[in-house]
Amino acid sequence: MSYETIDQRFSAVRKGFARSVGLIVVVLGLVLLGSCSLTTIDTGHVGVLTLFGQVTREQLPEGMHIINPLKAVTKLSIRTQESKEIAEVPSSEGLLIHLEASLLYRLEPAQATDVYQKIGPNYMEVVVSPNFRSVMRTVTAAHTASALYSEARESVAQQMLAEMRKIMQPRGIMIENVLLRDIKLPATLKASIEAKQQADQDAQRMNFVLQKERQEAERKRIEAQGISDFQRIVTVGISQQLLEWKGIEATLEIAKSPNAKVVVIGNPKNGLPVIFSGQ
Repeated sequence: MSYETIDQRFSAVRKGFARSVGLIVVVLGLVLLGSCSLTTIDTGHVGVLTLFGQVTREQLPEGMHIINPLKAVTKLSIRTQESKEIAEVPSSEGLLIHLEASLLYRLEPAQATDVYQKIGPNYMEVVVSPNFRSVMRTVTAAHTASALYSEARESVAQQMLAEMRKIMQPRGIMIENVLLRDIKLPATLKASIEAKQQADQDAQRMNFVLQKERQEAERKRIEAQGISDFQRIVTVGISQQLLEWKGIEATLEIAKSPNAKVVVIGNPKNGLPVIFSGQ
């Protein structure tokens, strides 16, 4: 075999190897390109698209999507989330109260792009928590410590909810609820409030007892008045002549009775007969 023939065969092998490598590179490139064009948005999230750092105003709902491989996807949760705050807040008297509260909120899906562009994916740390802490202090400062500990607790939570909605909803963050988990007053103030509440309960109990006694006294007065009225009516209606006449009627009835008896007429006091039994 000549040198020229060997060289031709070697050149053919090199060309075939080069074509195979090129084909492999093309296939890998297509596979890589295809994998970069597919993205999945998890349940409870939306995807915000950016191209070279610029928001494209496109949003991806849940599921699998084919996108431009040059575009980046940022996933934002639209589920209800909780922000817990523990703070020392002032009362209207200037006392510091230990308050633990929870804020329930979620991202409005239709405004996810605006939130990402204007606030960022960490919107909870940037705007939600700072505003919630500020609202907590503002609202509690309008109430006394004793009111916060007792009857104004629900009212305070509703005021915080209204203020947070006013601040956050225009920015695309929906506020669902505010929950006051715990309120702790200074020990001396707490003891004073509890003593006052106990005194109020004792006073209410005593008022109940006194009211019951008044009702019983009124019942007895009405009963006595009824007896007195009865006696007065009976006394007016019964005369001496009526009593004597009733006695005579009774004597006649007794005289007609077959039972053995002795009837003596002429009682010196009232003229009624004296009856002796025959037994």
